[in-house]
Amino acid sequence: MIWPVATDKYLGFLAVMAAMAIMPGPAILFAVAAGMARGPRGAVLATVGMNLAALVWFVGSALGLVVLASTVPWVFRLAGWIGVLYIGWLGLEALFAAFRREPAAPKAMKTPGVSVFRDGFLVQATNPKALLFFTAVLPPFVDLGRPVWPQMAAFALGLFILDGTAMISYGMLGAAFAHKMGEPKFRRAFSLLVGSILLFVAGLMLLRL
Repeated sequence: MIWPVATDKYLGFLAVMAAMAIMPGPAILFAVAAGMARGPRGAVLATVGMNLAALVWFVGSALGLVVLASTVPWVFRLAGWIGVLYIGWLGLEALFAAFRREPAAPKAMKTPGVSVFRDGFLVQATNPKALLFFTAVLPPFVDLGRPVWPQMAAFALGLFILDGTAMISYGMLGAAFAHKMGEPKFRRAFSLLVGSILLFVAGLMLLRL
């Protein structure tokens, strides 16, 4: 079987992807928050949700959404604003929870389940960093003289391995603090921390719109 991407292009892609994967951004910070709030399972579910969103981006790129992003940019700009509002609301909710008499883990930080997977998907689906990657970083590595789908599959494999490893690693670091969630004082401090992180994430996303 012949590898669908030229070796030099693929190595260049992996180098760029590795650098982007370890840079803290909305996805990494969300993985940390999910791990701290919900333990290893939460970190894994958040990572799976975010990688599924990345898969949607890959499929969309192969179907020509890159062209759509260039011709109808307001559609993706609207998605970015939705992401900012959503993450900002989660941050405010965490801050509000910190000032309640009995601070509880806010909605974004309950028992691992469908919600953390859904939130992870939405974070990555509306992440301007993902839009930048699929509209500016990825296209130069695609050889239009070769079949697009096999190339996208190869790029997706590299992204899932590198990005997934980074997300899981950061999430597990956060999970190391999960056992402290039973202490009210820690929950209050944690809610303040997570609220601040999520608002910071929303700010990062806003700056990239």
